[in-house]
Amino acid sequence: MVVSVLEEMRIRSLGVIDDAVVELSPGFTAVTGETGAGKTMVVTSLGLLLGGRADAALVRIGARNAVVEGRIAVPEGSPAVVRAEEAGAELDEGALLVSRTVSAEGRSRAHLGGRGVPVGLLAELADDLVAVHGQSDQQGLLKLSRQRQALDRYAGYAVAVPLGTYAEAYKRLRAVTVELEEITTRARERAQEADLLRFGLEEIAAVEPRAGEDTELAEEAERLGHAEALASAAAVAHAALAGNPEDPEGVDAGTLVAGAQRALEAVRAHDPALAALTDRIGEIGILLRDVAGELAGYADDLDADPLRLAAVEERRAALTALTRKYGEDVAEVLAWAESSAARLTELEGDDERIGELTAERDALRSELGALAQELSEARTEAAERFAAAVTEELASLAMPHARVSFDIRQTEDPDGVEVNGRTVAYGPSGVDEVELLLAPHPGAPPRPIAKGASGGELSRVMLAVEVVFAGTDPVPTYLFDEVDAGVGGKAAVEIGRRLARLARKAQVVVVTHLPQVAAFADRQLLVEKTNDGSVTRSGVKVLEGEDRVRELSRMLAGQEDSETARAHAEELLAAARADA
Repeated sequence: MVVSVLEEMRIRSLGVIDDAVVELSPGFTAVTGETGAGKTMVVTSLGLLLGGRADAALVRIGARNAVVEGRIAVPEGSPAVVRAEEAGAELDEGALLVSRTVSAEGRSRAHLGGRGVPVGLLAELADDLVAVHGQSDQQGLLKLSRQRQALDRYAGYAVAVPLGTYAEAYKRLRAVTVELEEITTRARERAQEADLLRFGLEEIAAVEPRAGEDTELAEEAERLGHAEALASAAAVAHAALAGNPEDPEGVDAGTLVAGAQRALEAVRAHDPALAALTDRIGEIGILLRDVAGELAGYADDLDADPLRLAAVEERRAALTALTRKYGEDVAEVLAWAESSAARLTELEGDDERIGELTAERDALRSELGALAQELSEARTEAAERFAAAVTEELASLAMPHARVSFDIRQTEDPDGVEVNGRTVAYGPSGVDEVELLLAPHPGAPPRPIAKGASGGELSRVMLAVEVVFAGTDPVPTYLFDEVDAGVGGKAAVEIGRRLARLARKAQVVVVTHLPQVAAFADRQLLVEKTNDGSVTRSGVKVLEGEDRVRELSRMLAGQEDSETARAHAEELLAAARADA
């Protein structure tokens, strides 16, 4: 069952295409046309919609930018819809509207559901929506890393679960190894740092500063340095408030206030307001007596000892020596001491930490070896099933005697992990090198597909792999560009038949030059140029009836009106319909 469908694309100013609309439908759609007509631009356009690399060379000469817009019908609640809505996109009647603009300067912009989004988001959605295959993808299949990824994808949870556990252990091992290397390679620098911290802490400990002590000493030094002036001022103030015993006739503030209170006491009963004032004067008298008493005590307690002043200045000098090195004030000095003590503890624990890390590293390497072995066994089991399924598909693609197999091997490495009694190289995906082998006929030794497969065979291997994936890990839409390259005759017919069968489970779009393939399509689109060499809106049309027969005739013999070609075209269409 198709869960999403690419309904149409509008392409403007891209390569030879001026302005064209490609209308697609569920099932199998074949895109045909003469060489250079712009068929491959369909694949290029879809690649841009799916986050592919933008290239200024794609913009039509004379145009400011190229624009590709697509409409993809998606079911509500699908992963693609959820991710799109998280990005702020909105559905348009159950469809996602996607657009990509590439300027003549090479700048690129992407929009999804009416909202500007990063191009990377389109690539993320592509994984769930469309599988694009072209000549470059065939070449990609030759890379060992891609072959391992293909096997892992086929295996599903059987490999994904142990691979996830392995990846976590690998990540932790890398972190432990990096920390261990840092500690051991920076041992000298860390020892020098520890010595400097130790010296500073000892210097601070010798002085034993207290929080706020610098402020207290500064105030005391100021007071001791002006002791005589402070004592004289306190005595004068005391005499003004409480009187001078040596001048009994003198008038002081206390005496005056007391006289004022006595004068009011005699008449306060006659007016509440005056009574209140009398009470306030009484309070002033009490306050004057208190202040006078404190002034007398201040003068008595004032220490004018020059020895004490010298001791204070000496202590301040010791604190200043610390603040010059370790902070703006004593508070910062104490904070430095606290953090430095913690850092020193860390540095002095290096030997212990090295031992702990070494033990953890060895344990992780042992664990990683066991996990790698489990992962390798899961891949080996999946490889047998995968190879058998692809081999069966090749038999249906006119390669009845071909055999596909996998070579899963490891490389010896003294710095690796131990697997099955061998020390082998390891990486983030395990210890396995996975290589797809092909024996095209009986008696031929299995060889890497990079060396043992022709262009046509490689196309069929790739198609067989995708058909197998469709049964285990399907995507809604498959787009093939020149998947039939290098093949013809019976092999081309079989490719068309397999694509038609794949289209029963998914939407399939194929850019092809082979009539044997196009005949099996549910819908055939023709891309043709106008006289000025461009493809316009009218240059992409759906072929039906007589028009389709004419196009197949052209593809067969290069002549639309050849009676022999027409008969062959009708025969191909009839055979394809009968097979369906």
